[in-house]
Amino acid sequence: MKTSTLQNVFRILLALFMLYAGVSHLTFNRIDFQAQVPDWIPFFSKDLVVILSGIVEITLALGLAFWKSKRIEFGWALAIFFILIFPGNISQYLEGRDAFGALNSDKARLIRLFFQPVLIAWALWSSGAWQNWRAKSKEKS
Repeated sequence: MKTSTLQNVFRILLALFMLYAGVSHLTFNRIDFQAQVPDWIPFFSKDLVVILSGIVEITLALGLAFWKSKRIEFGWALAIFFILIFPGNISQYLEGRDAFGALNSDKARLIRLFFQPVLIAWALWSSGAWQNWRAKSKEKS
């Protein structure tokens, strides 16, 4: 499925954003990201969850940016990843945990929740995953 220049630009921007986020999970924002890990996550320390999610983010970023023949799959994977981490964002809001300097109020944490659907849509649109799904749905009808 061919994507437009605009989609490609936004796909690369998203990949860069995810690469930055992944690296920051492993380095300078590691403690702040632990604030997003809910207490009810079993078996793993918060630090391990942050490290593993950082590795996943880096992998998804690189795949989305460079693996052209699999960009649709990476778009879906990233959208699913955004869905999977959303409970952590909700938990951070409900528990009033500050992070990153900017998420230091209930209002800021609540506003942030509304950006998760935007990220999901961004991943699906920019990778061509949504377009591909719609084309396949039309073929079946």
